[in-house]
Amino acid sequence: MQLILSAGGILVIVLWGLLAPASLATVFDAALAFITVNFGWLYLWVVLGLVLVSLVLAFSRYGDLKLGGEDDEPEFSLGAWFAMLFAAGMGIGLVFWGVAEPISHYGAPPPGIAAKTPEAANAAMRYSFFHWGLHPWAVYSVVALAIAFFTFRRGQATLISAATASLPWAWVRRLSPLVDVLAVIATAFGVAASLGIGALQINSGLHAVFGLPVGAASQLAIIVVTTALFIASAVTGVTRGIKWLSSINLGLAALLMLTIFVVGPTVAIIDTFTTTLGAYASEFVRMSLRTTPFRDSGWVGGWTVFYWAWWIAWSPFVGLFIARVSRGRSIREFILGTVLAPTLAGFAWFAVFGGTALHLEIWQQVPIAEAVKADVSTALFAMFDALPLGALMSVVATVLVLVFFVTSGDSATLVLGMMSTGGTPDPQARVKVVWGLLVAGIAASLLLSGGIRAVQTATIVFALPFTLVIVLLTVALWRAVREDWRAEQRRERELRRRMRELVARE
Repeated sequence: MQLILSAGGILVIVLWGLLAPASLATVFDAALAFITVNFGWLYLWVVLGLVLVSLVLAFSRYGDLKLGGEDDEPEFSLGAWFAMLFAAGMGIGLVFWGVAEPISHYGAPPPGIAAKTPEAANAAMRYSFFHWGLHPWAVYSVVALAIAFFTFRRGQATLISAATASLPWAWVRRLSPLVDVLAVIATAFGVAASLGIGALQINSGLHAVFGLPVGAASQLAIIVVTTALFIASAVTGVTRGIKWLSSINLGLAALLMLTIFVVGPTVAIIDTFTTTLGAYASEFVRMSLRTTPFRDSGWVGGWTVFYWAWWIAWSPFVGLFIARVSRGRSIREFILGTVLAPTLAGFAWFAVFGGTALHLEIWQQVPIAEAVKADVSTALFAMFDALPLGALMSVVATVLVLVFFVTSGDSATLVLGMMSTGGTPDPQARVKVVWGLLVAGIAASLLLSGGIRAVQTATIVFALPFTLVIVLLTVALWRAVREDWRAEQRRERELRRRMRELVARE
């Protein structure tokens, strides 16, 4: 039933976008305006709350609880585990926005800051750290932790509803099937958003390297080819296709970042990282709760609210995937690995890519801002053109996006198959194929109905109902963690009592 409801609803929207793209764009734009104006604050509060919950769980007495039995050991090495969660979590986005976002903010900064000034450059880096730092990874981590906790400690099905059904309110339990359907729809559109962005970037990379024309025909062809690749990878399973591709891509990404660090403005990159990290820490709360009630500005809605919606839409997919590969780790290890470590990696990425791009734009008058204004997907390659080894780096970056496209797609098909078949750990190949085709269809229909703007709009619209699900999920997780910690304390006290009695008898 879940498969029929979710896949059927998604198919209707895909056909709508393919047959009447203008109509779909109009409806989504109206929904976007309503949600941004009336519910932007909700995204801000919920995501900040998830950051606080994740940090409390990691550094409190609950951090020692294990995701599984006492004898369970992690299935994957620390390196492979980190590579898979990073590739599934935001690989495509980092490559796409690493240059484009700081340069975009430099030309069109947050309200109250003049464009193309030193203040705009500082704000550009600070908000890039903010949008890709603790907040998104906390969203992923809390959702993943809830799924892993109820799966590996309580023996429940690997579903979002397994956690919410534990709540003592009857109305929540009755809504459990709807919770899973919402999770599937949010996942499908969140993943499709990234795949659409990935297609744009691959098209720009192939244009820069081989002269492939930029346009809808090329992007649709890229989606077709990459969909075939990620479906083939998904069918091979987690321990082979996804694990190998993720590890290879993490190595490629690190090599590309190191190359730019060496051949680019090294000292400026280090200064950018240092200054931005301090500004991020000092402005953390203000940025987390910033709205613009006294300004006619759509900046917060177009950037922060969009990102928070994007992370929320991705959270059931990334959360379930991270949970799937995290058995045997403690809560503390899990949160440090899924929040703090990738946050620092993201900071380093933006300092290298964004810091280099801003340095070239400001001090060497390289027209990267013009490239972003013309086509945001070309920003990365415009920067490469101004650096040594630029052509080689363009090839590597294109391969990087392609492999991230495949790892995101194959992870998504696995997760969507699991969620739509009652939590089956290894869904049948035909179920994965169906979901791979549907996700590709969403990406294609969104690109045809308005490009990247349609992708962003759909993400915000479909993330709203799942935001309320995440609130319930967090409450269920907190209650379950507290119950299990108390149960372990009782067992330990009973064990100590028995040991004392045994010693007294001897």
